[in-house]
Amino acid sequence: MASEIKKIGVFTSGGDSPGMNAAIRSVVRTCAYLKITCVGIYRGYQGMIEGDFKDLDARSVNNIINKGGTILKSARCDDFRTPEGRKKAYEQLKKEGIDAFVVIGGNGSFAGAEKFNAEFGFPVIGIPGTIDNDILGSSYTIGFDTAINTVVEVIDKIRDTASSHNRLFFVEVMGRDVGHIALNAGVGAGAEEILIPEQNLGLERLLDSLKRSKKSGKSSSIVIVAEGDKIGKNVFELKEYVEQHLPIYDVRVSVLGHMQRGGSPSCFDRVLASRMGVKAVESLLEGKSNYMVGIRDTKLILTPIHEAIKAHTEVDEELIKVSDIMTT
Repeated sequence: MASEIKKIGVFTSGGDSPGMNAAIRSVVRTCAYLKITCVGIYRGYQGMIEGDFKDLDARSVNNIINKGGTILKSARCDDFRTPEGRKKAYEQLKKEGIDAFVVIGGNGSFAGAEKFNAEFGFPVIGIPGTIDNDILGSSYTIGFDTAINTVVEVIDKIRDTASSHNRLFFVEVMGRDVGHIALNAGVGAGAEEILIPEQNLGLERLLDSLKRSKKSGKSSSIVIVAEGDKIGKNVFELKEYVEQHLPIYDVRVSVLGHMQRGGSPSCFDRVLASRMGVKAVESLLEGKSNYMVGIRDTKLILTPIHEAIKAHTEVDEELIKVSDIMTT
């Protein structure tokens, strides 16, 4: 073990996701178990620069595994993008006696950690916490499972109204760069069409699909739209386009927004976060640095951060095929 590490910092950065608190809890309690001091860094890199630190022990993280959001808060930090800001953060960490840190976040958070490691040789390990499930090196990110279950639950409720009033609903979900949420939730909720950034299906295909649905006897339809869909129109413009070309449809729009990030994390996300937290601390104590903890085929793995952030994960082609078949 890397015996020189006596104090480990932990913080959350970027957008919150369900399960972040479970990951914080795991890091803190693993440190306590291994007799290592753990320090909570509040408000991400901003708090690091300002020295917003607090010692955490096993009892500090009681009753948070079931809570959404992050008790350590999160904030944007433009100062950390500058050499001066990162130097100040380093000075604050050394002043506090912190020897390494665990960052729970997404691509932007990891990019900052990699830059920091390159400049100061500071030991860092990342835990992927984002509902988008878009980070290479892990089949699942913390929060994704909860988010898609939230979306499916909401779509089920929307379908009740759609069926009652013979309406077409466009439901926009998060996914600016990848369509994991839209694709998985769309299949799970039985959507009639799923629009994702990875596929430009085109407006004509959308109209043809809706025409077929109507002709087959469907009196209502649900179309899931990822916010980054490449069809070329936002969800409200899609509504207007369909109303113009298929006036037989009574069209409504529902933008789910930030409700996808909230709520109590699923059992899957709680267990995943707990496993990743233990692995992160153990990896630091083994002398490893600049890695991200991930999961593949139920096994935890380490991926160099520079590889994890170089591209987004690809959607499952088999699931796209399933979606095409199910929307017949």
